[in-house]
Amino acid sequence: MTVTPPPHTPHPGQPYPPQNSPQYPQQAGGPYGPQYGSPYGARYAPQYPAPYAPQYPAPYLPQPALPRPDYASWGSRVGSALVDGLIPGVVASLGLVGLAFSSDAGVVLGIAVVFYLAAFVLALWNSCYRQGRTGQSLGKQLMGTRLVRARDGGTLGFWATLARQLAHVLDSAPLYLGYLWPLWDERRQTFADKVCDTVVVRVG
Repeated sequence: MTVTPPPHTPHPGQPYPPQNSPQYPQQAGGPYGPQYGSPYGARYAPQYPAPYAPQYPAPYLPQPALPRPDYASWGSRVGSALVDGLIPGVVASLGLVGLAFSSDAGVVLGIAVVFYLAAFVLALWNSCYRQGRTGQSLGKQLMGTRLVRARDGGTLGFWATLARQLAHVLDSAPLYLGYLWPLWDERRQTFADKVCDTVVVRVG
């Protein structure tokens, strides 16, 4: 007669016998059954990559230096400013055509006001809305330049561009020195650019 030994009952503090012992026979496919070859199941393994996998770059790696922006030259900035100022100036000057059609001062004044308002709206659209949304006014598009934020190269938007236009007062106050500052400045900025943290770069 064969006597089957009783199952091993460990004393307190004594580890359980290994799983390949007679009390715990090894099952096919691992201790969790043939359908689970690993504690988490084979079907779940590919979804959990090992830590520090190739798709997760190691921290504190040296980053390549960003290329220096191609800042617009002083001449191209002057050219774009002349174009942007000439367009509304021509529209405003058309208000004087009322003198050729009427001698009534009220009619002449009314025609002049209409054209002056049209020139103002055109300048606001070109220098603030268009330039704030795309970085290019008509003059900057013609000269191949763009107004961007110095910190990230993004466009300013309407209100920030309007604030920059008003900041040009700083450029003209000290004998127009701010408009000449890009001639020797490292980033070719005017005083308004420095206050608003903007630069003008070449494109294309």
